[in-house]
Amino acid sequence: MGLNEAPLLFNFEVESSQNFTYIPMSVRFNLDRFGLRISLAQWQMLPLEDRKLLARFPVEDDAEIEPNFDHALFEMLRTHANVEPEWFTPDEAPAWRDTASVPESVERQAKLAGLAGPSAARWAELEPFKRYVLAKLSRKQEINHDFIPAMKEFGAAG
Repeated sequence: MGLNEAPLLFNFEVESSQNFTYIPMSVRFNLDRFGLRISLAQWQMLPLEDRKLLARFPVEDDAEIEPNFDHALFEMLRTHANVEPEWFTPDEAPAWRDTASVPESVERQAKLAGLAGPSAARWAELEPFKRYVLAKLSRKQEINHDFIPAMKEFGAAG
């Protein structure tokens, strides 16, 4: 599977990524999938075209589909920032993969936002990447400014 024709951004991210000043969800997904961590400062050291290229990698839940994201990231960071990303062991069973129940963090974030969380049926219908995004946006105890727009864009508000 090749790169997407354009960077993968949800509508809610277009403004919040501020022209790739912040790390888009597609890049976050691939960082988590490969067990890589970079700082915002490292991300911002990369030329805009490199950041856009990283956002074109597929967001499939199978590391074998597109194994070059990690290689591209390493090369870009070495070239432009003289650093390497940190490694971590990815969670083998993240809550967003479970289609049987909505993660508690998503329910909590919906409550903080004054929304009804997605029903279990709606959660199961969401594409895996969208479930990942909602879980990622809900990992902290305080309200995430992108959570409500994401819920609305995904049709996930109950």
